[in-house]
Amino acid sequence: MNFRLTWLPEVLLDAGLKVSKEPGWENRGTREIGDIRGVMCHHTAGSKKGNMGSLRLVRDGRTGLAGPLSQLCLGRDGTFFVVAAGRANHAGRGEWKGEKGGNSHFIGIEAGNTGLTNDFPWPEVQMDAYRRGCAAILKHIGHRDAAMCCGHREFRKPKIDPLFNMNTFRLDVTAIMNGQVPVIIKTPKIDPTGRPTLRHGATGELVKKIQANVGVNVDGDFGPKTEAAVREFQRTQGLVPDGIVGPRPWAAMD
Repeated sequence: MNFRLTWLPEVLLDAGLKVSKEPGWENRGTREIGDIRGVMCHHTAGSKKGNMGSLRLVRDGRTGLAGPLSQLCLGRDGTFFVVAAGRANHAGRGEWKGEKGGNSHFIGIEAGNTGLTNDFPWPEVQMDAYRRGCAAILKHIGHRDAAMCCGHREFRKPKIDPLFNMNTFRLDVTAIMNGQVPVIIKTPKIDPTGRPTLRHGATGELVKKIQANVGVNVDGDFGPKTEAAVREFQRTQGLVPDGIVGPRPWAAMD
């Protein structure tokens, strides 16, 4: 059974953001989530190593707290990892603007950051994606400004995440929502050999070449197993694991 938040990847992609879907995300959640009333910002306090070193922890949980620990993770390179479409254990008890149901009514975003001075200021590409991602979600659920975007530390004391100034952050998010910040114009990258970008649902000889490279049954059908194998290949190559074979994955396979 798919949970309700299956619109998340499309909303983020439409905002021009990089998105990677964790396998099984549509069915992941502690249970179904309630009406979405806001977005809650977090940082992981995990290692500074890698792009999103705490992804597995957020997805699977930890001792005493079952996963998922948020619906979204945000890597240092600005990639949103979609972890869950259901309710997540990210908020705990607290209140923001009269709303006490943090887990039931807020989408949680865990951004990769240690929360220490060795990781501040944050990479601008990550902060820009954070602002744009929050703006896209808030607009989708019908808000006109960022009033219902809060930091975990604002919702639940004595939490400290995230460390950046939330008042300034909300002003920037509102500016994006009002069209006062230029949209991201994605320049399509072209494979020098002219090969098209292929994804789930594609068929043909080029799909067979992909399958031979990633080690799955070579049948020319870009199905779920091929997509999962492409994601794993991308992870080993340090690429965004989105399951899509464009110029950079093609080059890596070459």
